[in-house]
Amino acid sequence: MALLYILHSLLKLAFLCSFWPTVIPLSLNYPAVFNFGDSNSDTGGLVAGKAFPMTQFNGETYFHEPSGRFCDGRLIIDFLMEAMELPYMNPYLESVGSPSFQTGCNFATGGSTILPANAASTSPFSFNLQLSQFFRFKNRALTLLSKDKELQNYLPAEDDFNKALYIFDIGQNDLDGVFYFPASDEQVVAFISKLMSELNYGMKRLYDAGARNFWVHNTGPLGCLPRIIATFGKKPSNLDEHGCVASHNRAATVFNKKLHDMCLQFLAHSPEANITYVDIFSIKLNLISNYSLYGFQQPLAACCGYGGPPLNFDTRIACGVTKDLNGSIVTANPCNNTAEYINWDGTHYTEAANGFVADEILTGNYSDSPHLRNSPFLT
Repeated sequence: MALLYILHSLLKLAFLCSFWPTVIPLSLNYPAVFNFGDSNSDTGGLVAGKAFPMTQFNGETYFHEPSGRFCDGRLIIDFLMEAMELPYMNPYLESVGSPSFQTGCNFATGGSTILPANAASTSPFSFNLQLSQFFRFKNRALTLLSKDKELQNYLPAEDDFNKALYIFDIGQNDLDGVFYFPASDEQVVAFISKLMSELNYGMKRLYDAGARNFWVHNTGPLGCLPRIIATFGKKPSNLDEHGCVASHNRAATVFNKKLHDMCLQFLAHSPEANITYVDIFSIKLNLISNYSLYGFQQPLAACCGYGGPPLNFDTRIACGVTKDLNGSIVTANPCNNTAEYINWDGTHYTEAANGFVADEILTGNYSDSPHLRNSPFLT
């Protein structure tokens, strides 16, 4: 009887695992990567596409010059590319310097949203447009390769599109924007559901075109960004035990739960798909909550900003900018040691923090969370 019980348990485990394929968490091996997202993974798209003015301090830690990234150095995507032993990703919109796209292409641009952009959007390159760019890129690459095989040193092979890793790190700007307009909890939930429908549709388009390996980042603790705290955290009652804006983190939690469910629904209708859902929220909140254990000294203050403690952030002046504030000429300068800070400029993370997050991702401890197995879709 004991043997029969063990066999039954093993068969049940195998059945559950068949619904959630495991993408190798510690040893990533893909011929190419295609990334869709916002400034959290933008490696120069907004700068190339809109000539967005990049402060001189961005990139200072690693690249020693502005690199198109909203960070003092490398982003999470950069560290992941290093782990895969692939070159850093070139943005689709970059045309100067003969960029190579042999190992993939980055369609992420700062300010991008899941929902289509409007006239007030920072970036016109929302998720649907990034997808259109990808399909044009793929069609154009395959057409050129059919005419000139030497271009295989610069463009992905046809088979590489099917074997590639497709990364999604987007939605923070959609969620951020909700709080600047009056909305009930029910309206916020309905809005998030709309985001999931849009994301699911886009992923299905990629799947139907041959994509099989999907890597989905959930959104981080939005309420812990200095910019959000400075705007919505003026009342102590709005803050949680970490000093973060509670309403924004609650919304992020709802977003992540629905993103989680969407991945399972997508998987149920896409039997050949491999999806890794990565819990960025938990990694970042753990870092902020236990910052001193990981060698950081400032959990919430911006490294590059103005105003001093506790946030060193002023909504009137961005990192690297010099302007007249109340009759005084001031500059939002960077801190002396970026490795002591989690936040870079009020919205984005430092290279040190990004490196920590990437290391935690690569442990596999925050991927394919066990509670996925308890989803109603698996009962």
